[in-house]
Amino acid sequence: MTKLCLLLLSLGFLSFFRAAFCCPIDQKQALLKFKSAFLKNAAVNSSSSDGFFSFALEDWNSTSDCCTWDRVICDSKSNSKAVIALYLDSLVSLQSLEPVAVSSSVLAPLFGIKSLMMLILSSNHIKGQIPGEWIASLGNLVHLDLMQNNFTGSIPPQVFHLRHLQYLDLSENLLTGVLVPEVGFLQKLRTLKLDDNFLGGNIPVEIGNLSKIQELSLRNNHFSGGFPLSILNLKGLQVLDLRENLFSQQIPTEMGSLSNLSTLALSKNKLTGVIPSSIKNMTKLETLKLDNNMLTGEIPSWLFHMKALKNLFLGKNALKWNNNAKIVPQCMLSGLSLQSCGLVGPIPEWISSQRSIDYLDLSDNKLVGTFPQWLAEMELGTIILSDNNLTGSLLPSLFHSRSLSLLDLSRNRFSGELPENMGNATTIMVLILAENSFSGKIPSSITNIYRLLLLDLSKNRLSGTIPFFDPTSFVAYVDLSFNDFSGDVPLTFSQETRILALGGNNFSGSLKRNLTNFYMLEHLDLHDNRITGEFPNFISEMSTLRSLNLRNNFLQGSVPCSISNLSKLQILDLSHNSFTGSIPSEVGNLVGMIETPSTFSSISFIFTFSIEYTDLIVNWKRSVQGLSSGASIDIYSWLDLSKNHLSGEIPSSIGKLRGLKMLNISYNGLKGKIPATVGNLENLESLDLSHNSLSGPIPQSFTKLQQLTTLDVSNNHLKGKIPVGGQMDTMDDPTYYANNSGLCGFQIQLQCPENKSPQAMEPENESKEPWFAWEAVWIGFPVGFLVSILVIFLTGLFTPKKPTQQRSLLRRHARN
Repeated sequence: MTKLCLLLLSLGFLSFFRAAFCCPIDQKQALLKFKSAFLKNAAVNSSSSDGFFSFALEDWNSTSDCCTWDRVICDSKSNSKAVIALYLDSLVSLQSLEPVAVSSSVLAPLFGIKSLMMLILSSNHIKGQIPGEWIASLGNLVHLDLMQNNFTGSIPPQVFHLRHLQYLDLSENLLTGVLVPEVGFLQKLRTLKLDDNFLGGNIPVEIGNLSKIQELSLRNNHFSGGFPLSILNLKGLQVLDLRENLFSQQIPTEMGSLSNLSTLALSKNKLTGVIPSSIKNMTKLETLKLDNNMLTGEIPSWLFHMKALKNLFLGKNALKWNNNAKIVPQCMLSGLSLQSCGLVGPIPEWISSQRSIDYLDLSDNKLVGTFPQWLAEMELGTIILSDNNLTGSLLPSLFHSRSLSLLDLSRNRFSGELPENMGNATTIMVLILAENSFSGKIPSSITNIYRLLLLDLSKNRLSGTIPFFDPTSFVAYVDLSFNDFSGDVPLTFSQETRILALGGNNFSGSLKRNLTNFYMLEHLDLHDNRITGEFPNFISEMSTLRSLNLRNNFLQGSVPCSISNLSKLQILDLSHNSFTGSIPSEVGNLVGMIETPSTFSSISFIFTFSIEYTDLIVNWKRSVQGLSSGASIDIYSWLDLSKNHLSGEIPSSIGKLRGLKMLNISYNGLKGKIPATVGNLENLESLDLSHNSLSGPIPQSFTKLQQLTTLDVSNNHLKGKIPVGGQMDTMDDPTYYANNSGLCGFQIQLQCPENKSPQAMEPENESKEPWFAWEAVWIGFPVGFLVSILVIFLTGLFTPKKPTQQRSLLRRHARN
């Protein structure tokens, strides 16, 4: 009996011990509520085709102690075992390229855990505003990380009243507004990261009150004004990153007073003046990034005497290199960028003393000579020597490297054959040798470069066959355009190829169905080859295509109705072929041209830049079609069916394509009236209907084309008064209307008879064209951020402009 009592007593003590040292019930319930809310919200918002995603909090359940859960830390020093830290980053893993967005409302249960000292919610794509009132309840917070979400609105003022806060990271969100003076209340703050948002205005002087701060990073925002002088009060500062903003004026002469700085990054601003000599006093400085500003003067040689310096980026300023200076570095650099710094002569040999260098950018200078042997043997990770005057052939020893990730030698005068051992450099991810004079075949060993993502050998003299790449390789961008390749269109690339540019070669034969194996292909450019046959119906199955360029080949037959299946297509160029039949009305269902394009694909790498799809067909369109040159290429969309044998009438459905910047259907056999719906193409800049058999009046709806800068309706059978108003008043070059015997108007200096008003010359039903029906369609599309970009783009273009020289270029091109 005594033993039984002792056993029961011990069990009682054990039960009491467990109850006393488990996490508080209310906190456990709060965490379970959060898990449930997050999971439900993620499931609803999942954009994957099958809705499958994995969730990280599998061991969170009602039967176990929350202090034993993954990502939960409890206070082991107190009897309450209260939750003090939550590591809730990257909770969802989705089997799709699209992230799962969840509402900020799911966070509500967490803010009842008053004992929290550390809260990490990064990389969850949480949308909505940062809940300021809830955050205010967490008065013990020391560490708050909301990085890489989709938070919008301004930074709530309650954040700046968390008096214990030492670490605050709100970077990679969609935050707007200004940085308020209350930021100075965070007296204990050691790290402040607000990178990659849309914050603007001046930096408040109160930033200088953060006396304990060690890292201040405001990169990639819209902050403006002069360099915030109060930052010079922060003597303990170790990292200062103000890159990619709008700061102007000079770098303060007292900059060197921040003697504890290890990183000073001011790249991509509008800073002027010289590099302050006080910077030499920063004896701990390891990284100095001043590139992409408007700095002037000579690059000081004392920079190379800073013994701690490891990274020096000075490119793309108005700085000048003293080519007579004898540089004997006392530092050991890891990265050096002297892009556009006026270097002349051979590649500086003092660089050979930098045995630890991994990144070298000497592009856009006036370097001459050959690729030096010592550089080929240095085991760099990145070599960028583009836009110089280097000559000779490539050294085989360059490809013995086991470190080389990026090699860009484009726009030089290199020649000869590519080294056979090129494939030995298996670590290369980006290989750009464009615009040289390389000849011969592409070495078959190139397919051994298993990490290759981007291959650009365009504008050389290469010939022969294309090596066979493993279909499972990672090559996403291939540009072999403007060489001398021949034979069938090669399909020997990775199935994950996203951009395939083979234009300007001698490929022949018909297109093969194997093209559909490129299931991620977004841009297909086969212009200026010798491709024959009809437009293949299977291309309409390539649903990922954003641009298709088959210009100047020998294609024939009709344009299939199934073209409308390419819902993402933003650019279609079938010009200079032999297509017949009518323009299918289904062309008006190309969703990618109905919506205003704003997100052209770019391929980002682990490097600090991205390779954008910019010059395959865009640049020549700008120059000869009159497209605006100041806008982002991302928002271009056009349709070019010119110089074919198309017949029939222009389908009225073409007026649905409101995203178009350029429409060219010239040099065909089109007849009938110009549909009034063309006036609905509100973003149109260039319109060419010339050299057809169109009749009737120019629709009065053309006055709604407020962005129009180039117009050509010449060589038709048009009649009546040329519309007056809007941009049509600036279309006053008579050659735009030449060889239309029935037209009149001030634009061609021919007065109309008094009874020929615009209304009289247009049928009644044309003036009643229901353009607003398409307006409803437009409003139905998601806008938000896309529209804000468009508004910025349209600023300054709305005011009618006089014709430019680009229009004459259009006419010259049309006659070629």
